Amino acid sequence: MPVQRPDPRRRSPARVPERRFGAVVGAALSLPGVYTGAAHAAGAPEQGVIAFKYLYYQDSQPGLERIKVNAPSVYVLAPLGPDWSVEGSAVVDTVSGATPRWQSTISTASTMHEERTAADVKVTRYFERSAYAIAASHSTEHDYDSTAVSLEGSWSTDDNNTTLTLGVAGSSDRIHPVNGGQANVTNETKKTFDAIIGVTQAISASDLAQVNLTFSHGSGYFSDPYKTLDVRPRQRDQAALLTRWNHHFADDRSTLRLGYRFYRDSFAIKAHTVQAEWVKPVTAKLLLTPLVRYYSQSSASFYVDSQVDSAGFPIFPDVAPGQLVSGDQRLSAFGAITLGIKAEYHLLSLWTVDGKFERYEQRSNWRLGGPGSTGLDPFRASFVQFGASRRF
Repeated sequence: MPVQRPDPRRRSPARVPERRFGAVVGAALSLPGVYTGAAHAAGAPEQGVIAFKYLYYQDSQPGLERIKVNAPSVYVLAPLGPDWSVEGSAVVDTVSGATPRWQSTISTASTMHEERTAADVKVTRYFERSAYAIAASHSTEHDYDSTAVSLEGSWSTDDNNTTLTLGVAGSSDRIHPVNGGQANVTNETKKTFDAIIGVTQAISASDLAQVNLTFSHGSGYFSDPYKTLDVRPRQRDQAALLTRWNHHFADDRSTLRLGYRFYRDSFAIKAHTVQAEWVKPVTAKLLLTPLVRYYSQSSASFYVDSQVDSAGFPIFPDVAPGQLVSGDQRLSAFGAITLGIKAEYHLLSLWTVDGKFERYEQRSNWRLGGPGSTGLDPFRASFVQFGASRRF
């Protein structure tokens, strides 16, 4: 799980003539939750940050608690003079429980307990109107290893109204399931190339818009070796269009954050995500952020709907050797709703504590624009996170 990173680059707005918003782009960018890219062209951070987070996750289906995750993490950002910064994070997550072998069916053999460690580091160089970052990450667990590198740059216009972001990344994964999994898999690999282009635009002193387009091409092993009859294509192309709009209300200092994301891939999955957050200062020190998110997707072209016999046992489809097939519920057609709230409290001038709770529920008949996949139990999940950060 990634560390939630606070933004140390918040600055006070400057006064500008009407219709000249360049000098207030810093204020707009400081609106909570605005993502402007890893290498934002706004100068090196003036202060460092160290943050600690603890995440607890639990999912379930009717009558069954499934996966539990415990994930403590740490994040550090340090300025290196006026033109450089370095940041990094580390996380250890422990996963235990059971996942379905086929559709919603659980077998006692599917229980597990495993641990993953992950770390990343990034170095950024800032110029007057641009910034450039290079990053590397690595994660490892008993049956999966992943290494990734990325490059990103951003460029701002002379009036600071517009920022363009470009980035590329590549990852190399090695899959070595215990006992070969269901398909006797050994030493499989997967390689992925990612690219992003984004534009952030200050519309007014109170409005900020952003559009990001991402593309990913992967080749190698995409199947789940621990699931029954799971054979997926050995290539996957993914594309997503993300739009965001933030509006700041000066009278009560609150901010409305809206977002929409459209996604499609070569598995034939199409997905829509709509999200709204309201950042509301309750006191000078307390900030509350309620959230609502709706997600809907179509099924993969090789996903097989659930069927059961008269006794309630799953009926497995007849497939030829190598035929594409999957009963993974994550590839089905469904809709999902997330409700959440985050509280952030400034203890002292340098210390901040926060807590977040989200509740997720997924149902086939909540899919947008048509019926979802049949025969699946509702899926629910809870996220609880606590954290503390200190500037230095």
